[in-house]
Amino acid sequence: MKQTIDVKYINPFLQSSISIVKSVAALDLTVGKPVKAEFMIKELTYAIQLGIVGEMKGQVVLGIEDSKAKAIASKMMFGMPVDTLDEMASSALNELSNMIMGNTATIFSTQGILIDITPPIAVYGRDIQLMSDIEGIKVPLLVDGEEWITLYVCIYMDK
Repeated sequence: MKQTIDVKYINPFLQSSISIVKSVAALDLTVGKPVKAEFMIKELTYAIQLGIVGEMKGQVVLGIEDSKAKAIASKMMFGMPVDTLDEMASSALNELSNMIMGNTATIFSTQGILIDITPPIAVYGRDIQLMSDIEGIKVPLLVDGEEWITLYVCIYMDK
C-alpha cells in the first residue's frame, strides 16, 4: 500500500471545501479530527469520487449522509425543496465536488504543484466499502459540531 502524502498537503482540500460550501450553500464548516481512513460507509450516503492526476495521484471522496445531501442540494438550488436525490439534486452535488476540487487545484498551482481532476462519479447507498491501494485520510467537516461532509483524501506525490 502506498503511503498518503504529508498532512500539510491536506490543507488545500480543507480550505477549498470550507470556502466553496460557504459560498454556494451558506454553511459554515469547521474541521474535525483527521484519522486514517477506513472506507466503510454505513449510513445512507451520497458519495462523490474524483480522481487526481498530475504531480499528485489518487482519489478524493466526499461523503454526504442522505438528509444532509438533500439539504445542501436544496441550498444550492436557492431553497427549492429536495425530497429525493434525483438528477437535478445529483447534478448540484456533483458540481459542488467539481468546484471544491477545481479550487483545490488552483491552490496547489500557486504552490507550484500541478494537478488535474477527473469527472465525478457518484454512488448512493448504504454499507458501501471502498478499497484503495493508497493509504487514506478521513476528515469530518462539521456544522455546529455535527458532521455534514466526510472528506476522504487518498493521494500520493508523484516525484
